[in-house]
Amino acid sequence: MSLARRPGPSTRVRVTELRGDQRIEHEDRLATEEPLEVRLSSPGAPARRVGITMRTPGHDFELATGWLVHEGIARPEDIEAVRYCTDVALAAEQEFNVVTVDLSGPPLLEPEARVISSACGVCGSDSVATSLPAPPWAHRELSVPVDVVRNLPEALRVEQPGFDRTGGLHAAGLFEPDGTRVVVREDVGRHNAVDKALGGRYLAGLPVPPVLVLSGRIGFELVQKAVVAGVGVVVAVGAPSSLAVQLATEAGLTMVGFTREDRCVVYAGSSRIGV
Repeated sequence: MSLARRPGPSTRVRVTELRGDQRIEHEDRLATEEPLEVRLSSPGAPARRVGITMRTPGHDFELATGWLVHEGIARPEDIEAVRYCTDVALAAEQEFNVVTVDLSGPPLLEPEARVISSACGVCGSDSVATSLPAPPWAHRELSVPVDVVRNLPEALRVEQPGFDRTGGLHAAGLFEPDGTRVVVREDVGRHNAVDKALGGRYLAGLPVPPVLVLSGRIGFELVQKAVVAGVGVVVAVGAPSSLAVQLATEAGLTMVGFTREDRCVVYAGSSRIGV
C-alpha cells in the first residue's frame, strides 16, 4: 500500500510561454492551492464540518485552531487535540485535506453544521468537482490573438480610477476577443470585483463576454466563477494556483498568467491563443 504524500507549498506544472514570436515549453512552479475541511468534535457530539477553506498546505493544525478561536467557537484551552482525517476509504492525496479538532467541552457557539458521513467532505460526495456544472463549456471555437492578450492588462489598468486614488483595489474586466472593453469593476476584494463585473451583465440580461481579465493572481474561486459564467479565457497579471490550473484544464478554460506587453504564460488551453 502506498503511503499518503503530504501536499507541499508549491506544485510543478508544464507550461507554454509565448515570448516574442517564440513558443517555449518548460516547467514552472505554482503556489499550491488545496481545500481544507475543518471538522469539530466535542463530548457527546460526533465530528461535523464547520468550514472549508482554500489554502496553501502547511501549518494546517494552526490554521484550524486559529480559525476556531477567531470565530469565537472555541477558546485555546478548550482544544484537546488536532488531527488529520483517518477515514479508511480515502485516496492517498486526500488524507491531508481534512482536519478534525477535538474539544474538551461544548463549543462556545454552535456554527451551522451537519453530521458528516464516513467519507470526508471535500474528498467525498461534496467534492469540488461535483459542485460545478458538467462540461462541455461555451466558446469552443474561441481564439484570441496573442498581441491582444498581452495588451489586455494595460487596457484594464487605464479603467481603474479607484486604484489610481488608493493603490488598494483589485479590478476585473470583461472583454471581447478583439480586445474591446465591455465592463470593468473595482473592489477591495478580487472576488467582489469579478462578482460585480459579471453581476451587472446578469442583471441587465446581457450576454457575458468571453474574456475575463484580472489585475492580480488567479485563485480557484475566480476560475470557478468564470466557469459558471461561461467565460472562455482568463487573463491575469499574476500567477495562478495549482488548483486553479487544474479546474481550468478540466473545464476547457484557457488560462494566461504573468501577462505583459512582451510575454505571457499559458497554463491551460494554449490552442485558443493565436501566435
